[in-house]
Amino acid sequence: MSATDVIEKIKHLPRAEQSRVLQFALDLARERQLPGKKLSELAQRMADSGTPGDADKLRDEIHRGFYGN
Repeated sequence: MSATDVIEKIKHLPRAEQSRVLQFALDLARERQLPGKKLSELAQRMADSGTPGDADKLRDEIHRGFYGN
């Protein structure tokens, strides 16, 4: 089953069930966030990185860790 299939099924759920799905998604995203200390370490590594490519990778990792994506 693809994400598109899941989304379509969610659209057809009653509002109470949609709310449960939304709460699950929020909880899952929160679990994927990194703690402040780890984010600080990544930011320092990004500042110390020697190449733009490394800095870009670390920036993406910080973004995912901050927003939980």
